[in-house]
Amino acid sequence: MNKIRTFWEDTARVWLHEMRDMFKDEGALLFVILLPLAYPILYSWIYNNEVVRDVPVAVVDNSHSQTSREFVRHVDASSDVRVAAYCNNLEEASRLVGKQEVYGIILLPEDFDRNLGRMQQAHVSVYCNMGLMLTYKAIFQTCTAVAADMNSHIQIALSGNYTNRDDQLTTQPMQITDVPIFNNTGGYGNFILPGVLVLIIQQVMLLGVGIAYGTSHEKRRFVRLIPMYERRFGLARIMVGRTMGFFVLFLLISAWVLLAVPRLFHFVQILHARDFALFIVPYLLSCIGFAITFSYFVRKRENVMLLVVFTSVHFLFMSGVSWPKSNIPEMWQWFSWLFPSTFGIQGFIKLNTLGGVFGDILPEIKGLWMQAIVYGALATVVTRWQVKRVMEK
Repeated sequence: MNKIRTFWEDTARVWLHEMRDMFKDEGALLFVILLPLAYPILYSWIYNNEVVRDVPVAVVDNSHSQTSREFVRHVDASSDVRVAAYCNNLEEASRLVGKQEVYGIILLPEDFDRNLGRMQQAHVSVYCNMGLMLTYKAIFQTCTAVAADMNSHIQIALSGNYTNRDDQLTTQPMQITDVPIFNNTGGYGNFILPGVLVLIIQQVMLLGVGIAYGTSHEKRRFVRLIPMYERRFGLARIMVGRTMGFFVLFLLISAWVLLAVPRLFHFVQILHARDFALFIVPYLLSCIGFAITFSYFVRKRENVMLLVVFTSVHFLFMSGVSWPKSNIPEMWQWFSWLFPSTFGIQGFIKLNTLGGVFGDILPEIKGLWMQAIVYGALATVVTRWQVKRVMEK
């Protein structure tokens, strides 16, 4: 009993030692506490509108007819597009696009109304700034919807029907009902934010642990662990204490980032508490082992910030949330399995957005537990090297 009591007392000392060093370090405190508190709120606030509204466009109306003015009026009346300027030619409108005063151009040619009057096909040219996909989507879909609505009125006028039912069959012989599944708003926030929030957990842990251990290398704080390392099962005490300290801290952070923030901004969240608990345990353990292993290569605290910032976008793309996983080369898919965020993002999206249960994320859970075991073993080896290096000096 005394040995067990001593083991857990030493484990608690390591826990307190790690937390004390982290909270004394202003840089680590900034990235571990303030960053996860503020960063998710900033991201959620930016994407809270879900879809873009009132995208400014320029109109070049060379027809100057009642029909062309009706087309422009319907476009301007939509919620997604706003006519911001009328131009005499494409060159003038292109200059507005270059200045980013507008994001698209609608060109109605001279023969627009004449072709309709002759029962010939008329054309409307839509030029969009492809640098912003959301604005392109808003402009193109609005123009397509307005054209379809005007086409239906023209078909009714030419059909000679006598009843509304005949008019409906003339304009819509095949009716399509659009039912959005899971992402009922069709918004960008519900699409990308769950994956970003899961990635934030991993990146914050890499930053916090990397900065704290970089400082330990610079100030030789590993000397405090030597007496505990020399005891029986000393390395186990150190690893359990470290893991428990980071696990409890980041469990609280994960509850804020993954549960509280989406509710504050009313994003889709349909996961169950039990499934979330079974998911978050292996994800945090794998992230902890990965961060401690990664910390071995950090000799200066500034280096970890550059590396984490550089890799964040790559981790997000390789996870398959912002780009279809089927279109990612197989070699990069295998490479992505080295990082906890890959399995974590896919698993959390299935639980949170797609309404899945624990059985639906078994492949991701197996991957996370495998990473937790492998990175846990590597973290143990790394910690042994760190302490022995200090002892030799």
